[in-house]
Amino acid sequence: MNISMKGYGENTSTFRTNGVVCASHTVKMDNNLTVAPCNSGDAFIGTVINVKNDYACIQLDGFVTLSYTGTAPSVGYCRLVADGNGGVKVSESGREYLVTEVYTSYKTVGIIL
Repeated sequence: MNISMKGYGENTSTFRTNGVVCASHTVKMDNNLTVAPCNSGDAFIGTVINVKNDYACIQLDGFVTLSYTGTAPSVGYCRLVADGNGGVKVSESGREYLVTEVYTSYKTVGIIL
């Protein structure tokens, strides 16, 4: 039997977009009810589920799988920020997230938002 965290505590909301946001990428708050792509080192609020016109569905809570750059995050609580490419990177100044899985061969990390 395989274990999957997918679906755990998912919570989404719709926001306007400022700039090009892509599915599975991290985003930040940009203005009232508006999100934008993250720059390297930004705190992120969640990930994009889908985009239509100038609106995006953003996952704010629950389990997500993201790409990472740089040093592999460690399982357990780890400080993360956006990497500027839609994924995340380890940073002492980042918010703590619960990392449940790290796949170094794919450069992906599973976290609880």
